[in-house]
Amino acid sequence: MEIIEDRHGKHATIVASQLPTNAWHQIIGEQTIADAILDRLVHSAHRINLKGESMRKKLRKKH
Repeated sequence: MEIIEDRHGKHATIVASQLPTNAWHQIIGEQTIADAILDRLVHSAHRINLKGESMRKKLRKKH
């Protein structure tokens, strides 16, 4: 939370996750902290949702 708070509104922050944002509350555990993190990251974010088979699987099939 401290890192997010320090960067919020001042710097770009890139977050990559395999979990959808609607699962973050459960993973983070603490409701208040999860709300604060999501508020600062998600609401002003440019989101890119990737779809399709894993590139690791595709590359492994070629070898």
